[in-house]
Amino acid sequence: MAEFISAMADQEYAPATLGRMLAAICSIHRLGGQQSPEDTAARAVIKSYRNERAAAGISNASRRAAALSMRQLRELVAACEIPTKPGGPPRRQMPVARDRLLLVLGWAMMARRGELHALDLGDVTEVENGLEVMVRRSKTDQSAHGHLVAIPYGRDPLTCPVRLWRTWTNLLAAKEITPGAVFRRIHLSGRVGDRLSDQGISNIVRDITERAGLGEAGIRPHSLRAGGATGAYLGGADPILIGRHGRWRDGSRTVLGYIRDIDRWTHNPMNNTGHSLLTAQSRSRCNTRHGRLRLIMPGRRHVGVCFVGDSDRVAQEGGGSRD
Repeated sequence: MAEFISAMADQEYAPATLGRMLAAICSIHRLGGQQSPEDTAARAVIKSYRNERAAAGISNASRRAAALSMRQLRELVAACEIPTKPGGPPRRQMPVARDRLLLVLGWAMMARRGELHALDLGDVTEVENGLEVMVRRSKTDQSAHGHLVAIPYGRDPLTCPVRLWRTWTNLLAAKEITPGAVFRRIHLSGRVGDRLSDQGISNIVRDITERAGLGEAGIRPHSLRAGGATGAYLGGADPILIGRHGRWRDGSRTVLGYIRDIDRWTHNPMNNTGHSLLTAQSRSRCNTRHGRLRLIMPGRRHVGVCFVGDSDRVAQEGGGSRD
């Protein structure tokens, strides 16, 4: 085991990947009724490898997909109409409708790419309050008990999953497509094909991201899932309910990781301290003079000063006396 892990490390796999390899080997042995192999030495190899990478300045942090914000979601939805090639003909109605539903429903469901791929028309029911989507099988439901996800109406028609669902299914019905896959290939001729593959979904998200000018934002299909979770938390949803909506296990470290990413700024312990003078609460008036920003504190001559364009450099000037 240690020799195998060492060989994989020589191929520059990430430490987290090596850990998954090790766990998979142990799981296969257990499923086969065999005793799990001794992995102490292999784990020591991973630890040493992680330290070597850190010493060389290589990050060991997991590369997670960027969470898609609501603002970015709107930009992607708007970009669905942009021609696939600069100066090309306008996109047809069907691919635009499909791509918009894929983005918005994926975000609202906090869906995995495989869940969107497997979704059938019969899995979605329109009800009074929105949509009910049956996820027949997921990563945390390998026994296929199913999970019913409630999707409410959106405020903006452009990002409302219910309205987008109606538009797409009406277009499919016009072509006499009522059973089968929700998300399908659309040929250049306009013919609707079979089910979109996982890779097809990735290609759609990548292409729309490029057309929206967000190619450097690190957006991938999983960004829909991460973005839905972070958007719900910013909206005040309970983390437990977020986890259940997104089909995570209770107490999932993934969900807690999304929350920590938000809390790092919104609940930063330094937000309300005197460390930062450039806060809305602490300033009543500011002006620029000789290339400097002067903060006039209420009821005091005490002034905080920083150079314009360099707000990280804040110094205090003079003690002053009260007016």
